[in-house]
Amino acid sequence: MSVSMSLLAILDEGSSYGLQLRNEFEARTGGVWPLNVGQVYTTLDRLERDDLVALQPEPEPEGSKVYQITAAGREQLAAWFSRPSKPKTPSRDELVLKLVMISGRDAGSTAEVVQAERRAAIELLQEYTLLKRDASEDADLGWLFLVDSLIFQAEARVRWLDACEERLARMRPRSTTTPAPASQPSEVRK
Repeated sequence: MSVSMSLLAILDEGSSYGLQLRNEFEARTGGVWPLNVGQVYTTLDRLERDDLVALQPEPEPEGSKVYQITAAGREQLAAWFSRPSKPKTPSRDELVLKLVMISGRDAGSTAEVVQAERRAAIELLQEYTLLKRDASEDADLGWLFLVDSLIFQAEARVRWLDACEERLARMRPRSTTTPAPASQPSEVRK
């Protein structure tokens, strides 16, 4: 997630100070991606250093620094919007690591972890689905895009956990409890 580009996008709509930027970011993302105000100001410092934002000459009456996007910032933002996003190196997903680490143990323990994670993923999917259902007809389009993305990600996680469960079932050692046919005593030849 590019916090700096998100802040530039908000500033492109009008000048603002740090806390306003954080509040607007969280409003647009529905609070799903909380943003620390310290991170906002650190990012603004870097953007100012790189001449992508500038301080307005006059601070707000309460002394807040007001930032505005520069021409270079608009160019950078336009480039970001026009460039397709590329997947980065996969993050270290805690669930994936958990399954990698438990998979060498007994299949029962692995199955328990998969089931617990699957239940949690389904609950999360239900929460996101309720968010979408409860969204008003005039809800922010960006918010709806975000909720759809979260729903699709949760659905994919559930499908992946289903596949893990199927693989686990196929990998379990086959039981050899079927008794072998009893051997018949040899007939004695006369």
